[in-house]
Amino acid sequence: MNRFARILKHRWLDETDTQRALNADAVERLHQSVATSERRHSGEIRICVEAGLPLSYLWRGLTARDRAVTMFGKLRVWDTEANNGVLIYLLLAEHAIEIVADRGLNRHVSAEQWRTIVDSMRAEFRARRYEQGLLSAVRAVDELLQRHFPLGDDAANPNELPDQPHMR
Repeated sequence: MNRFARILKHRWLDETDTQRALNADAVERLHQSVATSERRHSGEIRICVEAGLPLSYLWRGLTARDRAVTMFGKLRVWDTEANNGVLIYLLLAEHAIEIVADRGLNRHVSAEQWRTIVDSMRAEFRARRYEQGLLSAVRAVDELLQRHFPLGDDAANPNELPDQPHMR
């Protein structure tokens, strides 16, 4: 796709498109899913859904992966005590899915395991079941975090990051 067509595609979508993909009730269910998950392990999960890339990314030819890595930093997912934060990123304009995990969790999880999670999300998103795809990803990441970063019997996750999805 040429640069001009890509820019038009991304500028055509805005926050109303993210709200159509995930209404307020769906966003609240995702919020609750993350909050519930984080009671079972010491990790942190963030969801970020964006309609399109910023113009500066489009002009420079940057990818959804580039944006996900940037949002990983902007949302401070990298800044957890055990380096076990995970960003689940969805870019509607390109139907792109990215998972960015901090080094604490990444050393335990293979690229194939991450691909499996992304592939299951992709199947849901193709059918426009964005909420189900994101909930499925939260469950899969929750299982990985419980396995590798379980909470002790009397421990509690200090909830270092907001549980509310970041929508733009």
